[in-house]
Amino acid sequence: MQRSVQAGRQGLTEEKYDELLNFADSDKFTEREKIALTYTSAIAWNSDIADDALWEKLHQYFSIPELVELGFFIGLTLGQQRWIKTLDIDHGAVLGDTAAGLAPVGRQRD
Repeated sequence: MQRSVQAGRQGLTEEKYDELLNFADSDKFTEREKIALTYTSAIAWNSDIADDALWEKLHQYFSIPELVELGFFIGLTLGQQRWIKTLDIDHGAVLGDTAAGLAPVGRQRD
């Protein structure tokens, strides 16, 4: 199962998705991807890891406009996910006044 058509077009495979929690030690991610995922972790989970060494690595792989765009997207996505949880909307839940769900029930991951 592919999570997103766009992500699939850009090379995201299920095997790579399954490695996300262990991205730092995985051989499935490039160094640029690992740095972006570390940046994501700093924004979402632990700002203490956003030290000078991380910023130096980020600047090796990303321009300042790219870092702003990436950080904005991470923050926006994190906020959207928290809002969905606040509304107690689960995968497969039907949106009000529609027949559309957030994800087909048969395609959930365990």
